[in-house]
Amino acid sequence: MEPTTAFFTQPVETVMQQYNCTVKGLTSSEAADRLSRFGHNTLKTKSSASSVKPFLSQFKSPITIILIAAAILSIALQDVVDSIIILVIVFISSILGFIQEKGAADAVSRLLKIVQVRCAVIRDGKEIEIAIEDVVPGDIVILNAGDIIPGDCLLIDSTELYVDEAAFTGETFPVEKRPGIVPAGTSLSKRSNALFMGSHVISGKATAMVVATAGATEFGKISDRLRTRSPETDFERGIRRFGYLLMEITLLLVILIFATNVLLHKPVIDSFLFSLALAVGLTPQLLPAIISVNLAKGARAMAQKKVIVKRLSAIENFGNMNILCSDKTGTITAGKVSLGKALDIDGKESSKVLHYAWLNASLQQGFKNPVDEAIIASQKGQLHDFSLQKEVPYDFIRKRLTISVSNGKENIAITKGAMLQVLEVCTKAEAADGPLVPIEQAKQQLLSNFQELSEQGFRALGVAYKPSSPNFSRADEIDMIFIGFITLFDPLKPGVVDTIGKLEDMGVALKVITGDNALVAKSLGKQVGFETTSILTGDDIRNMSNAAFRQKVVETQIFAEIEPNQKDAIILALKNTGHVVGFMGDGINDAGALHAADVGISVDTAVDVAKESADLVLLDQDLAVLRDGILEGRKTFANTMKYIFMATSANFGNMFSMAGASLFLNFLPLLPKQILLTNLLTDLPETTIATDQVDAVMLAKPQAWDIHFIKRFMVTFGILSSVFDYITFAVLLLILHAQEASFQTGWFIESVISASLIVLIVRTRLPFYKSKPSPYLVGTTLAVIVFVLALPYTPLGNLFGFTRLPFFFFGWIVLIVCGYAISAEMCKRWFYSKFGGEIARSF
Repeated sequence: MEPTTAFFTQPVETVMQQYNCTVKGLTSSEAADRLSRFGHNTLKTKSSASSVKPFLSQFKSPITIILIAAAILSIALQDVVDSIIILVIVFISSILGFIQEKGAADAVSRLLKIVQVRCAVIRDGKEIEIAIEDVVPGDIVILNAGDIIPGDCLLIDSTELYVDEAAFTGETFPVEKRPGIVPAGTSLSKRSNALFMGSHVISGKATAMVVATAGATEFGKISDRLRTRSPETDFERGIRRFGYLLMEITLLLVILIFATNVLLHKPVIDSFLFSLALAVGLTPQLLPAIISVNLAKGARAMAQKKVIVKRLSAIENFGNMNILCSDKTGTITAGKVSLGKALDIDGKESSKVLHYAWLNASLQQGFKNPVDEAIIASQKGQLHDFSLQKEVPYDFIRKRLTISVSNGKENIAITKGAMLQVLEVCTKAEAADGPLVPIEQAKQQLLSNFQELSEQGFRALGVAYKPSSPNFSRADEIDMIFIGFITLFDPLKPGVVDTIGKLEDMGVALKVITGDNALVAKSLGKQVGFETTSILTGDDIRNMSNAAFRQKVVETQIFAEIEPNQKDAIILALKNTGHVVGFMGDGINDAGALHAADVGISVDTAVDVAKESADLVLLDQDLAVLRDGILEGRKTFANTMKYIFMATSANFGNMFSMAGASLFLNFLPLLPKQILLTNLLTDLPETTIATDQVDAVMLAKPQAWDIHFIKRFMVTFGILSSVFDYITFAVLLLILHAQEASFQTGWFIESVISASLIVLIVRTRLPFYKSKPSPYLVGTTLAVIVFVLALPYTPLGNLFGFTRLPFFFFGWIVLIVCGYAISAEMCKRWFYSKFGGEIARSF
């Protein structure tokens, strides 16, 4: 089907013949056939063996690989049973991690289908909407402002079409596209008749034919180079640094313990397996699975709160967010714009101004918006006496929209838009009684009226006109006649003042970024209760030094008269001052800021490019929804941190104890298979941590990762754990006079029970009896304890080298575990009182 000659060098009719399609579009059956032949229009891999890679990734840890290799070597040296047990435990741990991660991935995949990006195509002669993934070569697509280009396309027709191709060319400004033929060899950036996947429409409209999808597109061919990795979140950065810390400790332990045991003339293979098992024991093997499960549960909980998560790692940043930047329309205000009055240049109501504004709003064919809808609604039932001839669509540089209309007797160009931008193309103004005056003569009064309306909280748009020709173009947008204003009012959303107050109580400061003028923005600030409304305008930003801007940006509450590229600058400046910044946007000009923010937030009704750029998509454009989502993000973060604290402190203590015990015992304190079983059993209750309840104190303020705090926690509670391990050693050796099997059994029972129960204490900074754990956490903890107590009395216990213990030993275990629990509670109280300031910020 692909043409032998480049599609952009040929007439549209020729290319359509090659692709066997017409302007009426494909039939449904033909489209289905092409979808099966060419595959889905996505660059994301959809392998049929999608479960294999996640499963194999469970074995990617170097320590796990070495342990498996050592176990296989041990089999070769005739130690078959122990080696098989080790391999089985490693396999069970990996299966557990895989099940958790796979379930999480499937849950998120189902959620993402809710916010699929769609596009308009012609099928069976009718315009319908389909998912972009279902677009096929030969499809005829209809494009408007804000649409993502669904594949490489050849333009059939267009009106004032401007496209952002920055992903390919690096050019900041949009490029104009028009139908035609360009010579062979023309560089990609100059193919004016072609549209490319990975770009999006800034303004205008078009009809185009898809010639390539997915990997066959220009974007697909260079996707590895163009596809930039999402910025590393603060949580991901913390996990990486935490991994480095564990690697350093693990490597040190492996080398020292292995060398020491060999020097003490213990079997080399057993010593090697012992040191590797210690390393595995120290490593929280299920951390990736726990994180995935926590994030997936958070995503499901947020979906119930009408927040769809597109990028899981953004959940952590969402909880950590301390600044939220947002436009005002639809979030702070109701988003249902009401038309106020249509006024002439003297401030009197004018039917002509209203009629011309209505013609402009109702006949324009570009991007629909609340302003035009409000104007149209005010004249419901009125019939058009003009028809559209030409249109110069709205864009964010000109900030105005012009149409050329005719009623058969006259041609008129009508412009509507931002007051100052309309004035700059006017040379005259029309008084109420008809005479024209030079614009300079009327300008002062116009600006005075505009200021008065703005201070009252009205958004005032300018309206101008002039006689025109049917072939009106952007270049003709000059010498207009200003005739008056239309005023618009967008009331505050019910309850928004209370919501903003609650966000502030949660430690999230709201900053409003709007294109409206400073006076309207100031009025908004008063309405929402900003105590001292500090405003920075786009002009102020342009005239500031970078240093002054970085300082001012933190103090400013409202940014007014802001251009699209300035939104990015505001977000980046806030991030550079150490804040975690969210940005909420739904427009064509918000894509850059959504990418720049730590958390990009859009809405399901947003234009495609905004929805595609966002990390989170709201099904309800409401700040109250955001508040609920932030709480879920904080819960997810807190539960993930619980696992890290519990796993590292208990594991570090046990492994430190084993390392020390191996120096004065003439046998290994635990066999490698027993160490791995200990690690597996203590991890089991923690797999349910995603279901655990989070204390209110943990949700009160933004949370952040602090590796120094984790080190202190790990060392403090690890040492406490070791103290009671050595007490256990003393009881086993001095009172029970335990030999190898009895010692290993006794310590195994004590270490697993104490590590499981201590979870209920360290999971909260409150006294453990004041913070109720989840039923799943309690249930799995009790199940593990029962299993451990019964294990030595079963055939499975024999396989692991355990032996039966005298019953009076269990009385000692009760005393040791109770002493450990009481000491842990006291230690926790001391720890949080000493590091309380850091904890409030980091946990």
